[in-house]
Amino acid sequence: MTHTALTHPAFRLERNAHGHLVHIAADGTRSENCIPVRAFPIAAPDEGISIVGTDGHELAWIDRLSQLAEAPRRLLEEELAQREFTPVILRIRSVSTFATPTTWDVETDRGDTRLVLEVEENIRRLGGGALLIADERGVQFLIRDRFGLDKASRRLLERFL
Repeated sequence: MTHTALTHPAFRLERNAHGHLVHIAADGTRSENCIPVRAFPIAAPDEGISIVGTDGHELAWIDRLSQLAEAPRRLLEEELAQREFTPVILRIRSVSTFATPTTWDVETDRGDTRLVLEVEENIRRLGGGALLIADERGVQFLIRDRFGLDKASRRLLERFL
């Protein structure tokens, strides 16, 4: 059983019986197991969504996710959430040392965890006070606004910036 999720003048998206996304081109060509990819996942998560086939080629482009109706927008957001794993750091509870490598005990939007910062260069500054922190396993942690963190978290973080 398939569920039509998005109709666009040039294509249609459905979920197949296995729950995977299917791109259907205007000529009826079906591309199974396609995936949505954000062009700018941190800076502009709502803009520029590419639907990509299993061969890595772009099948379709969506300018703005917010322009879609609720049901297809939700479908694509669910698909994107399954692919993207970027926990947001809400609070830094402690750090093991102020020299790298160091273990951070943090509270994220996905629960409490620990990350290991191998080198200070693994903290990347983004616009608007945002930071992207890569841990030793390659997991990317996001701080949306470092100035909006609590005072204790800001103090710990400043030692690494």
